[in-house]
Amino acid sequence: MLIPALSPRRQPSERKQEIEGYNLVVSSLKVKQVASADFPTRWGHFLIHGFTTRASGDGAKTEEAVALAMGEVHSGSPLVRIHSQCLTGDVFGSLRCDCRQQLEMALSMIANEGAGVLIYEQQEGRGIGLMAKLQAYELQDSGLDTVEANERLGFKADHRDFTLPAEILKALGVTRVRLLSNNPDKVEALVQAGVKVVERVPCEVPLTQHAEAYLKTKKKKMGHLFKSR
Repeated sequence: MLIPALSPRRQPSERKQEIEGYNLVVSSLKVKQVASADFPTRWGHFLIHGFTTRASGDGAKTEEAVALAMGEVHSGSPLVRIHSQCLTGDVFGSLRCDCRQQLEMALSMIANEGAGVLIYEQQEGRGIGLMAKLQAYELQDSGLDTVEANERLGFKADHRDFTLPAEILKALGVTRVRLLSNNPDKVEALVQAGVKVVERVPCEVPLTQHAEAYLKTKKKKMGHLFKSR
């Protein structure tokens, strides 16, 4: 069981100064920081930053993401987690995946270290969207694995793009990270974007019978790195 780490509550004036310190002038052509606010959680106090992509033309799709930052993240190599939205897991506690467990593990680890960033982006169902994800679930119930289901629906096994998280890190002044992930594609995406990954920290949670086949497929077909699968 993960035990939330408690941090002392700071005075409003101190929190205001910290928020102002994070409100950087973002010069990137790809992201715009639109808000920052105090964000107390059961793991401790974070700052929550809202980001959107900058539309680059008519009909350009704007993406949104938030970054939860704790402590000093501008120097050293803070712990970073890139987490894709999962309504079924994060909100409803689905056991078909390990998303909620990974989310809580990441927040707990960041709090225990006293510094780090969690980026939460809208990439439901590895980027295919909620309704398509539910259709993929239906196909999995008929015997397909998670990769086969995506491909049957006309999607790639992983439809995500990690450009936005990389740009958010740079906007926050984070250029070196210890990445909490089992996915080598996330490591590669950050490196290609100019963010140095000094260490990949495993993000493995206890296996449940409902998610066993799903996680084995991610290891076998998607190259995810697990020590205990």
